Amino acid sequence: MTVQANQSDTLRFTKRPADARGKADFGWLRSAHSFSFGQYYDPAHLGFGNLIVINDDLVDGGKGFGAHPHQNAEIFSYVLGGALEHKDSMGNGSVVSAGGVQYMSAGAGVTHSEFNPSQTEEMRFLQVWLLPEVKNTAPAYDTVDLLPADKDGKLKLFLSQDGRDGSMKTQANASVYAATLNGDQTISQDLDIGRQAWVQVADGALRVNDHTLNKGDGLAIEGAGVLIFDQGQDAEFLYFDLVP
Repeated sequence: MTVQANQSDTLRFTKRPADARGKADFGWLRSAHSFSFGQYYDPAHLGFGNLIVINDDLVDGGKGFGAHPHQNAEIFSYVLGGALEHKDSMGNGSVVSAGGVQYMSAGAGVTHSEFNPSQTEEMRFLQVWLLPEVKNTAPAYDTVDLLPADKDGKLKLFLSQDGRDGSMKTQANASVYAATLNGDQTISQDLDIGRQAWVQVADGALRVNDHTLNKGDGLAIEGAGVLIFDQGQDAEFLYFDLVP
């Protein structure tokens, strides 16, 4: 991994290549871990600020994660293919299809299960965990469907601490956006002093300032300045604005 400074501002970039991620293969589940998770442990990759898990999960038809507990974690699933079925101890049940996001604030404690409801179609999603600012709050659950137009050539906010612009509200000090980028589309975003950012490419390829990213790549960004997203090739990505 290399860190490079942009000459026009104070931004510093660290690329997390897709092929350097931890891997897990349980037959029914194939997963790539951007940060240490489960049996994959790397002290150099324990998280980035309050972002502690990004798993790129591919689940066989009819398979999934049985009921298990969580506490004091802000967890969302960004569905990229197929559908994700959720049930929890709060009484919630839902099926979120590709383009949708499922969010759960575990707070003081919750038990949930996640399954692929299709018997034949694979399901792919990004599983993301953030740390809450306050522990042992009341558990919460929410979903949102993001239309293609919502994120076409622009950053669509879907999770934030203050719930602004119709986003789901989280206990984490974070703002999370989704975007797609193609052709001559360009997105400009300010990274403010006292914040840091992470870009996770779900599909396709794009450039962030002078850094080319492909499917599965992550990019840690520190400092302050203007971020330019361009040269998209069927790109879909998440952008995290985080507390250091």
